[in-house]
Amino acid sequence: MAMSTELTAAAILSAGNLVLLAVLTYVWVQNYRRFRTPLVAGLLAFSLVLALENAVAIYFFFSSGMFYASDPTVQWVVALLRGLQFVALAFLSYVSLK
Repeated sequence: MAMSTELTAAAILSAGNLVLLAVLTYVWVQNYRRFRTPLVAGLLAFSLVLALENAVAIYFFFSSGMFYASDPTVQWVVALLRGLQFVALAFLSYVSLK
């Protein structure tokens, strides 16, 4: 069974989230090497956990598409939440790179 448009969008957004998280992880690793503060270590842990969550989401989008297939509303909400996460990570990336 093919993935719906919403789930395809959610998978693409999750991949975008992984790209942004890779950038953030790089920046925060550099900052941690320089400052060695618990705040930066916490940000680094946050990015790694969120990257793992997005990687698992992508796996489930492609391996068990029928998990969300029964309800189009759920598919739309999943895509919306992935989009909101992308926007939040884009803002965080912007301020972290400044």
